[in-house]
Amino acid sequence: MGKIERFDVNEQWMHSGIVQAGDFFFLNYCAGNPGGTIEEQINGAFDEMERRLGLVGLTLANVVHMDCLFRDVYNIPVMEGIIKERFKGNYPARKSIETNFAHVGGKEGLHFQVDGVAYREST
Repeated sequence: MGKIERFDVNEQWMHSGIVQAGDFFFLNYCAGNPGGTIEEQINGAFDEMERRLGLVGLTLANVVHMDCLFRDVYNIPVMEGIIKERFKGNYPARKSIETNFAHVGGKEGLHFQVDGVAYREST
């Protein structure tokens, strides 16, 4: 399997933004634009996911699984429209979960976050 490599390490929150283990890459806590509209937050989260994937030479097309966390799960259709635009048919397996976020913005802050798994075939 090879070694495990960690990228985008955040010492304040004690986590790595992306971890490579073999051919798989694990992304956590992709969020963006807290306090913005749900559309802005979902796009911000996918922007952050893209940024982290770019650190290891991957794109959204490499994402094979996502856990999508919502403050209000009834926003799933908004996310689905954005996924259709941004993933262009390369849809990952996914699940959606409703949760309360422990975020500095409280109820007006974070409304969406995504975690994911990406894959790159060994060369």
